[in-house]
Formats: sequence, C-alpha cells, structure tokens
Amino acid sequence: MPTQPKLTRFNQNVLSKYQIYNSIFMTLPFDTITKTGALLPLFHETCKKGFEAGENPTTIVNDFFKKYQARRSDKSQIDLLFRFIQYIERQVVLFDAIEDAAFSEVNNMDGIGTLRSLKESASAENKLETLQKYLEKFKVRIVLTAHPTQFYPGSVLGIITDLTKAVKENDLLVINDLLAQLGKTPFFKHKKPTPYDEAVSLIWYLENVFYKSFGTIYDYIQQNIFDGKHIDNDIINIGFWPGGDRDGNPFVTPEITLKVADRLRETIIKNYYRDARRLRRKLTFEGVEDRIVVLETELYRMITHEESSLTLAFLTSELKAIKQLIIDKHQSLYVDEVNSLLNKIHLFGFHFANLDIRQDSRKHAQFFNDMVNVSIKSGSKMFPKNYHELSEKEQIQILSKVEGEVDLSLIKDEETLKALKTMKAIKAIQTTNGEVAANRYIISNNQTTLHVMQLFAMLKLVAFQDKLTVDIGPLFETITDLENAPAVMEELYTNPEYTAHLKSRGNKQTIMLGFSDGTKDGGYLMANWAIYKAKENLTMVSRQYGITVIFFDGRGGPPARGGGKTHNFYASLGPTIEDDEVQLTIQGQTISSNFGTLDSSQYNLEQLISSGIYNSLSDKDLRMDPDNRLVMDDLSRLSYEAYKSFKAHPKFIPYLEHMSTLKYYAKTNIGSRPSKRGKAEGLVFEDLRAIPFVGSWSQLKQNVPGFFGVGTALKHYEDTNQFEKAQLLFQTSDFFKTLIENSMMSLSKSFFDLTKYMSEDPEYGEFWNVIYTEYQTSKRLLLKLTGYKELMEEEPAGKASVAVRESIVLPLLTIQQYALKKIQELEKEGVTSGEEIEVYRKMVTRSLFGNINASRNSA
Repeated sequence: MPTQPKLTRFNQNVLSKYQIYNSIFMTLPFDTITKTGALLPLFHETCKKGFEAGENPTTIVNDFFKKYQARRSDKSQIDLLFRFIQYIERQVVLFDAIEDAAFSEVNNMDGIGTLRSLKESASAENKLETLQKYLEKFKVRIVLTAHPTQFYPGSVLGIITDLTKAVKENDLLVINDLLAQLGKTPFFKHKKPTPYDEAVSLIWYLENVFYKSFGTIYDYIQQNIFDGKHIDNDIINIGFWPGGDRDGNPFVTPEITLKVADRLRETIIKNYYRDARRLRRKLTFEGVEDRIVVLETELYRMITHEESSLTLAFLTSELKAIKQLIIDKHQSLYVDEVNSLLNKIHLFGFHFANLDIRQDSRKHAQFFNDMVNVSIKSGSKMFPKNYHELSEKEQIQILSKVEGEVDLSLIKDEETLKALKTMKAIKAIQTTNGEVAANRYIISNNQTTLHVMQLFAMLKLVAFQDKLTVDIGPLFETITDLENAPAVMEELYTNPEYTAHLKSRGNKQTIMLGFSDGTKDGGYLMANWAIYKAKENLTMVSRQYGITVIFFDGRGGPPARGGGKTHNFYASLGPTIEDDEVQLTIQGQTISSNFGTLDSSQYNLEQLISSGIYNSLSDKDLRMDPDNRLVMDDLSRLSYEAYKSFKAHPKFIPYLEHMSTLKYYAKTNIGSRPSKRGKAEGLVFEDLRAIPFVGSWSQLKQNVPGFFGVGTALKHYEDTNQFEKAQLLFQTSDFFKTLIENSMMSLSKSFFDLTKYMSEDPEYGEFWNVIYTEYQTSKRLLLKLTGYKELMEEEPAGKASVAVRESIVLPLLTIQQYALKKIQELEKEGVTSGEEIEVYRKMVTRSLFGNINASRNSA
C-alpha cells in the first residue's frame, strides 16, 4: 500500500484523534469540567463569528454572556472565563500528546535528512568513505538553555509523557484516567523556580530522552556507516546552560553551578548503573559475571554517595575487556548491549552535558575593575598603579602577560566575589567530572578585544595559573557588533599569548552569534544576513591565521529568533562558512516540541547531522553569486531602514508597555531570572530581553520581529520594476529561500482581527496601522515572490498543525484582549490597584501560558 501524503497522515493520526479524545475530555464527570466543556464550543463559535464580522474582543465576550449566560453575576462571569483558560490549557496538552504520539506516523523516520537516507545516498554515489572521513571530525551540539518559555510544571510534563504513550497504544481506559488527572492537576506555579529547579527540569530530558536517542544514533552510525569500528569522535553532544548562565540572572551562584554539575554527574552514573544492572542479568557467563557485578556494585556506591575508587578510565577499559571476552569465548552473545553502553560512556563520560558559563561583558568589566582596584590597593605588583589611565591597547598588552594569583579574601564586593568564585568552581568541576564538564565561558554583548582579554586574565589569575583549560567564546549580538567581530578576532589572533592559548586548545575558537538580540536590534532580514556575512568574514580571518572557527548559534524557538526549520538553514550554507561543527541553543518549549520524545529527538538530531554534512557530500556549489549578494545586501538595507524607523516611532515602547503582555512575563513564575537585564525603573529597549520582546508580539498575534521590513524591502523592488531580481534570488539561493519560508510561518501565526479595535485608539491607532500595513504588504509580496497561493503552501502538515493550535487558543486570546482592555479602561479612570484590576491582571498572566504552549515556538 503506498504511503499517504503527509497532510493525510496528519489528519488521520492527529486531527481525528484530537477530536475524539477532546470529546471524551468534555464529558468527564466533574461538575466544572462538564459545564465548561459544554459552554466552551459556544464561546469558540462566538469568537470565530465575531471576528469574521469585525467585532472587538470586548463585544464578543459581552455578546456571549448576553446570549448564553444572561443570568450570571459579574463574579460568575469572571469565574467562567478563568475556567475557559484552564480548560484550553488542557486542550493544548492533549493536542501536544497526540501530536507527539503520531510523530513517527506523520514524519518519515527513514526519509530525506535521516541517517539511513544519508548513508544510502552516500553509498549510491560511492561517497561512503567521504562520509566516514567527515563524521570523524564533524560534531553537532545542542545546548539546552534556561530561557523560560516552558510553562508546564513537572507534574504536567509527566502526564504528557504518559498520555503520549497511551495514545500510541490507543488505550482508552488509561487515556480516560489521564484526562481526568489532567483536569485536576494545577498548571500554575505559585513560586518562581530557582536556577537549580530549572536545571533539574531539563536534566529530566537528558535522563529520559537524550541518553537513549543519542545512544541509538551513535550505535547506528558505528554499525551501519563504520561497520562496527570504534569512532574517536563523539559526533553528538549536549551543552547545558541552567546553573551556568548568569547573564542578567542574579540568582545563579557558584554554589548552584557546583550543585548542578554534581546533579549531572549523579544522573549519568545512575543511567550507567541501570544499564549495568540489566547487563548483569544477561552476562551470566564464566569469567564475565564477576566482573560486571563489580562494576554494578561500584556504580551503585557512587550514586548512594558511598566511597568508590571507580574511574571513567577503569569503567571503560573493564567494559572493553568484558566485550572482548564475550567475543572470544561466548559467541558474541549480548555483545551489542555491552557495546551500546560503551558508546554512551564515550558520549557522556562522568559529566553527561557540557556546562557553559555565561556573563555579560559589562558585568565582567565591573568585576575586573573591582579586582584591579583591590589588587593595586593591597600593594600587589600584578597591575601598574596607572592601569586605568592606560589606552585600551596598553591594557590588552598587560592582560596578555599578567601572572599571579588574586587573593579572594581581599574582595569585599559580593557580586565580584561570586563572579570570581565561579571561575574557581569551573576548576573544581573539571577535577571531579572531567575537563569537558565545564570548559567554555561565553561573554555576551561582547564588543571589543579588551572584553575577551579581561576574562582571559581573570580566569588565569583566579583559578588557572598553570594552564588555562577553558575556551573563551565571545558572543556578538547587535548589527554593529557583528560588523566589528572580524576585526576583534584578528586582534586576538595576532596576540602571541592568546594564540598560544588557542594552540593549547587545538587551534579552535568558538564564536557565538545572537540571532535573538540581532533580530531585536536590526530586524529579521538584516539580522540573518548580518550573521551570514559575519560568519563568512570570521571564517576567512580564522582560516588566514590557521584557526578553525566553531560557530555557536544563539537561536530561540520562532523564526524571529533564528528558529523555524533550522536544519534547512544549515543545509543552505556554502563553502565560505566553516561547518565542522553545528552548535545551537534549544530552549523553552522548543526542547519539548522538537526533542521531547525519543522519536522527535532522534528525528530532529538526525536532520541536524545530515544538514551539516549534506554540503560536504553534495556537488552543488551553495555559495551566493555576486548579483544575488547585491540584491541580498540591498533588501537587508531597505528592511533595516524600515525596522529602524519603526523602532524609533514615539509609540514603539509605550505600545509594548501598555497594549501588549510585556510586563506580565515577569509575573508568570516560569523562570528564575528577571525579564530585563538592567535596573532602570522605566522600560529601556537595550535592557529588554528577547524572549518577552518577541513573546509579547506573539501574544498580540502580530509577530512583528518575524516579518517587519521584509514587505517594505520587496515593495521597493516592485515599485522600481526590479522584482524579478528578488524572485531569482528566491529561486537560486537556498539561504534566502529558508529565510522567506520561515518568515511565512511568522505571518501564518499572525491574526490582526484580534487587535483591529486598536486601529481606532486615539493614542495607538496610527501605530497599529503601521504594523498592519507592513503585514499586508509582506504577505502579498511573499506570495508574489514565491508563486504560492497561500502561506506555508510548501509544508501543508505544518500549516495544518498551526491552524489547529491557533483555533484552540482563539477563545484564550479573546479573553486576554478583553482583560487588557478592561485594565486600560480602569487605568484611564485612575484605578491602579484594588481587587477589580488585579483580577484582570491575573487573567492576562494566566492566559499567557496556553498561548505560548500552543505555539510551541513563540518566544
């Protein structure tokens, strides 16, 4: 029987099941659920028809109560709206679980972009040896971040996991019980999580998903591409930010960093213990059983914190010896299981994930200057007394050669002391968990060579006097910083001391590039093109000095923050960009949506591996030709000018502050860190974090960061009769095609009927119309550019999934806008506190959750 089209598979395995199980949920025998379940479809229909008729959310809500619930008191109406919110949250969970359960049915697990497909095409083209050579050096690292866009508490994640399993097995009794459990389980966190809580939440994915999916992928590569031979390269590994990322998060302390590293070590050893225990039941052979029992016992001692002398080296060598014994004397019985455990130990060591440390350059400068002042005051000769009067170049010279050890007991400033103690913590983690456990320090908002050298000096003076075993990764974020990045790196590459450090690190330099803050600063097209060009220039300057540059992409979930179909992006890069490694951040609900199950995790990891390797195996030259580059430059410039002008609009910040959900992000208790970096009372654009910035546009269903400026740029080409140049760029550049298709996803998730009432607002009406005009222009011209009849035409199943999710949350968005409007009306009357306004504020905050979770990549 032929395979059905992807859209048909989605409709059969996801949509139909959702309709069936949602009807079960609606009829659960709980008083509040039954009543809510009966009324919500009526409210949904009222919303749908109301927006089609051009009505505003306030009218829609009032009409619903007038028509269906006229006898309800004001309090009773509010209670029902809150119940609708709770109900919709659970509908989203149900849809998530069904979509996760159907993942392998909807997606072709052996199709294009999978390892099987890669291996078969390499074999067919006699390129298997080329593939092997490439896999011996190529790596993919996904870095799980602490960015708070995952709204599900642990108890709900557990239900999703169990529900996914039950849906897969079509077990109606279990599904019924789980839906009942879901109806009674609270979603709202009353307390903010600590950074350690965040780490524990994400370690769940390491323990239950990545441990298995990474192992399966590595086993497949070894058996099918390398014919069972050992591969020195780990190929795939995990980076980890919770407990290490202190950029703008005052709650991450050195103690928490050490505690998280301990938890990672304990968790991976627990997983090894489970595998060793399973092996013990199978390896009951003479000469083998005793040895596996010893290993199991020692691993158990380690996880129960008893004294053990077991080292990673001994565990590996002993398992290799057991494997050889089985091959030589026991007909290779269960050898694959032993080999699989060896592979996992090769991948995860005693560290499980590579814990990154990150801090802002402005903070480093503050800590560094404090350290220098204390040092000079104490009479130390490490720094000259006139250090602060010296030029930047002279300071860099001193920092390159500085030696000695800082006496931390002299440091009185608590913030500086925490920062310096963190550097000691890195050294301690390396001693217990291995060097790879914590050997990278990211400097966010890096602007100059001095920023790198300040950290270089601090690390050496505080903890690494003998040898610096830490890679320093500058993060370039704004458009200006991206343009200056090659000059900064050249200055570092020509510094003898820094070059000697790089040589000791294998002549590799990690450079991080910020898609999120780049888009916030320069708009969608300019940010992506500026990063592309920065990568080209950084590749060129690095190759010139014999350095292999490793690009680490700071991506968010949605296209506006570098998300969307990321594997298409990597597959579109040509030979002018270094591609030995693919490294990217995965955050918030993108972790659970793209990597939350064994199937989705394996599929998306394979897509990333394949996309990185595809260029090297393909004969197609992906470099952009000069004419296309000129068009790309021009479109980016035009788009940037439009976005810059939009950002400079006097109503830009007030609109976000008063008409969006921006200020409510801080009240959601989903993340441990503040929603902005600085301490300024008012809203300062530079201090605003990318997540609440992008998320607020998403809640308004305006998705500005994913398209603003694109329409204006294309319109210029249309007006000057040059549109065919843009069309040729789309047809011949995979990079531009990926950008445009991701932008279409942002447009698909926009719904301006929701906020149309703002167009008549005396203060913000003109500003709303600026956004809407750009949306209409972008949509019209993207369809003209691509030749598509509708947005996301090339991905019908993805479009269908978006449509269902948007439909589920339509009542939720209506309630949110209704509450925002009520707050605005009360504030205009001078009411800023009291029970009434607080109820509406709570309504806005509560309605954030379902919308974020439903979008799956909205922040």
